[in-house]
Amino acid sequence: MVQKAKILLVDDRPENLLALEAILSALDQTLVRASSGEEALKALLTDDFAVILLDVQMPGMDGFETAAHIKRRERTRDIPIIFLTAINHGPHHTFRGYAAGAVDYISKPFDPWVLRAKVSVFVELYMKNCQLREQAALLRLQLEGGGRSAVGDSKEPAGILAELSARLAAVEEQAEALSKQLDDESADAATVATAAHLERKLTGLRRALDALEPGTGSGAASVPSQN
Repeated sequence: MVQKAKILLVDDRPENLLALEAILSALDQTLVRASSGEEALKALLTDDFAVILLDVQMPGMDGFETAAHIKRRERTRDIPIIFLTAINHGPHHTFRGYAAGAVDYISKPFDPWVLRAKVSVFVELYMKNCQLREQAALLRLQLEGGGRSAVGDSKEPAGILAELSARLAAVEEQAEALSKQLDDESADAATVATAAHLERKLTGLRRALDALEPGTGSGAASVPSQN
């Protein structure tokens, strides 16, 4: 069963949070509210998020400062941040947003369809990464267990490898489709870079599986890190 991704919505105005929920509800993911930068940082301590929608203008800790804290934490520094702002002070203001670590910077009022499409890309990337981590964990478990399956049943090594290869192939196929979608939509550089990073992880895991195939002479191949 595929779990839903969590999307963090950060805005000090309840009506803005309500509007974001209405726009993103069609994605059928878990939407988490935070009414301040401090509340957002607290939520990030315990939960994993696919993407963060962060309002720039907030009392106390504003969006830029909140993003700086997020990027300083090892646990959260790789979470994509989309800045939302009702003001536009020109290129310098936009540059400050990207310098703070944002992958996108959207001015209000924004096109609901465009925002939903952008968020959906990061949700898909997040889900693919989760699948990849699961496949890597299963592979490590099989190798460390000396041919035992994740549920403790005895299986032939060839059968285990075939099962893992089939699961990985499904993720590879989805990742390839996502990359083609990004090319067609002329996605921003940060999104394309994230997708390329996912493809590199998949390639590393595929090589590790291939090295375990009979006749390769490498029955103890190392599994690539998934950091």
